[in-house]
Amino acid sequence: MKIKQFEDKGLAHYAYAILSENAKEVILIDPARDPQPYYDYAAEHDANIVGVIETHPHADFVSSHLEIHLKTGATIYTHSLVGADYPHKAFDEGAALQLGEVKLKSLHTPGHSPDSISVVLEHEGKDKAVFTGDTLFIGDVGRPDLRESAGNVTAKREELARQMYHSTREKLMQLADDVVVYPAHGAGSLCGKGLSDANSSTIGDEKLGNYALKPMSEDAFVKVLTEDQPFIPKYFGYDVDLNKQGAPDYTPSVEGVARLERNFQPEDGAVIVDARSEKVFKQGHYKGAINIQNGGKFETWLGSIVGPSESYYLVGESDAQLNELIAKASKIGYELLLKGAFVYDRQEGEQSDNFDRSSFEENKEDYTVLDIRNESEVKSGKFFESSINIPLPELRERAKEIPTDKPVVVHCAGGYRSAAGSSIVASALPDVKVLDMSEAVTELKNK
Repeated sequence: MKIKQFEDKGLAHYAYAILSENAKEVILIDPARDPQPYYDYAAEHDANIVGVIETHPHADFVSSHLEIHLKTGATIYTHSLVGADYPHKAFDEGAALQLGEVKLKSLHTPGHSPDSISVVLEHEGKDKAVFTGDTLFIGDVGRPDLRESAGNVTAKREELARQMYHSTREKLMQLADDVVVYPAHGAGSLCGKGLSDANSSTIGDEKLGNYALKPMSEDAFVKVLTEDQPFIPKYFGYDVDLNKQGAPDYTPSVEGVARLERNFQPEDGAVIVDARSEKVFKQGHYKGAINIQNGGKFETWLGSIVGPSESYYLVGESDAQLNELIAKASKIGYELLLKGAFVYDRQEGEQSDNFDRSSFEENKEDYTVLDIRNESEVKSGKFFESSINIPLPELRERAKEIPTDKPVVVHCAGGYRSAAGSSIVASALPDVKVLDMSEAVTELKNK
């Protein structure tokens, strides 16, 4: 028996393949959008994919469960509360699957969502591992506030937090201390607030080191779990629903995105996501374009700034970059919203003002300083005493709240987000000088 962990760094997501070498069969748990790595793994071991387990309808990425079922005939297993629209078998509390010498057992562990399950792997009569989905993370547990208006079964955050208290204490903490914990996410995921960068742990280690498993009353647990959670990206509810239905096949969907001519001119008022570097963007871009640079978290910020009810154009520096960007967008199902993608290489159109660091340092009072970090970040301390805070995911809706009597300087924590933020503000307030502090924030903050 082998367990293979697949990591998507951009979304801090872990998928798993469990291989029975004797039976030459594989069961997948929480696969990502592109199924090819799982096909390659099965082929490498001369094995067949016979099952896909979905621990819950994921909010932060789109799964390939339906595509894998259609291609391989693998059975999809998920909890009956999911109300899945795709062919599946219910995998409720007490259900078990045999995979060669391994038994996989379902535990109903609501808390992150009402329909969450954890999967216990039993080998030679002993529990060896548990795949905890978004219920138990390394150093954290899943946030309880994502299902208030999404999915087949909705639930208030306090109700789910109470369910999480019981799921952890009555189900997961009852497993032996040496049982290995394999979560669906690691550090950087927005499905929790304090995830470790480790990729596995044990029940015993989590009892010792995980704040959420410390002895406390149910009410105290609910209070801790419901406060200071990260923002909820706009795309999360959309992905829950898409996963409940089953997404279209990956390759045809990605290849179906319209490739437009170089320097294509979108219609007035179109949503344009320009993923070129901020330096190139500032030298010339289309009016209203949002500069979400191609980076490690591109897909998260795309789905946080652009809502699932919108369609958009995607701009890149090269055809190769467009391929990469469309693949990233597809991880959250956003290739389905694309009107088209094109390369832009002109130094004309709208240009951005340059931030004059010395002028700012000498005359801070002459600027409106806009902090676009998240509320939880600002809670830890302002970088500039006079700054106002509008988090980046809310900026398109709230930009008109920004005073217009002075030039506006936009900053984040390290310089990546402020490129997007300053482009949004410049579009919303065309008569105001808008400046991007960019990476200078790391030296200017708290001076």
